[in-house]
Amino acid sequence: MTQRDYYEILGLARSATVDDIKRAYRRQALENHPDRNPDNHAAEERFKAATEAYQVLSDPDKRARYDQFGHAGVRGTGGPADFDLSEALRMFMRDFGAFGGFDFFGGGGRRGDDRRGSDLQVHLTLDLDEIAHGARKQIKLKKLVACDVCGGSGAQKGSRLETCATCGGRGEVRQVSRSFFGQFINVSICPQCEGTGEIMRDPCARCGGEGREPGEATVAVEPPPGIAAGQYMQLRGLGEAGRRGGAPGDVIVAIEEKEHAIFQRRGNDLLMDLPITYTMAVLGGAVEIPTLEGPVALDVPRGIQSGKILRLKGRGLPALREKRKGDLLARVQVWIPEKPSAEEEKLLAKLKKIESQPPAPGGKRGAGWFERVRDAWGV
Repeated sequence: MTQRDYYEILGLARSATVDDIKRAYRRQALENHPDRNPDNHAAEERFKAATEAYQVLSDPDKRARYDQFGHAGVRGTGGPADFDLSEALRMFMRDFGAFGGFDFFGGGGRRGDDRRGSDLQVHLTLDLDEIAHGARKQIKLKKLVACDVCGGSGAQKGSRLETCATCGGRGEVRQVSRSFFGQFINVSICPQCEGTGEIMRDPCARCGGEGREPGEATVAVEPPPGIAAGQYMQLRGLGEAGRRGGAPGDVIVAIEEKEHAIFQRRGNDLLMDLPITYTMAVLGGAVEIPTLEGPVALDVPRGIQSGKILRLKGRGLPALREKRKGDLLARVQVWIPEKPSAEEEKLLAKLKKIESQPPAPGGKRGAGWFERVRDAWGV
């Protein structure tokens, strides 16, 4: 069967940059991650395919061989052969999983424990100022907490626990089978004691032996600077309490962004529209513009056109886990007054008699255009 093109899998052109590759892979990986699509084989295959493509295209040497020779160029170099789910998960967590002491996903390490508490997912909306400088938030949760009476054990206070006869107190059972290839041992959680190694004869009257009850809790979360919508933070052990002393679940915090009145986010860059007057566009000058750190002066060059973007280095958002910052992009919009004053109309009528006509498509302005405008306005 012919393998799909790696650029096609990530929805990229062959001229894609490294940042383009990272963004495309991260988007697909988050969308198809097994933790978000349990028991979805199709999503799992898409996740593996995207990770396989990312593994090759994010490496300059492998990408060069792939561009020249196709899939044959990356066989035997740590490329796509026998790419399994565990390897894909490790690669995703290595490059995108952890930041600021938190992880995007749990990695599935404890799914076999039936007593483990459930994970809770919450949505946290941040504004641009919080994204730029970091934040500390308090989130109130309604969840199952450890029973106050039995302390989470599920047993009546003062009662005795008996050693499980099925597993002998080990909490696991082993099954031995033989075949032509030799002896195989399968180890699993004991179904009788659910892995505790003990049997409870007198359950707690308050929680009925569950070891937990409905309650509330407040958890603190500190999104780091540069975090973006679509990213996740995992607060380990702060989810619902486990049954009968089982491990607690986690809290998965999904990040959302509040729309800003002035700025639009473009990765780590910020884009804003900058209205300027006609005279400012012609003659240039300094104008004050807002930033997330306060107003700054921006020099507008003479003869600037609507749609032109002026860049202020380092005035954007910080990059996650890095010291560098994005830029502030000011998109110029020449503002035309709908109702000019009488004096403005008089001056504009004078200007109209001497101004040059707009150039034809692809043409250039005639010599002396700036000089005629400057003389008309007496500057």
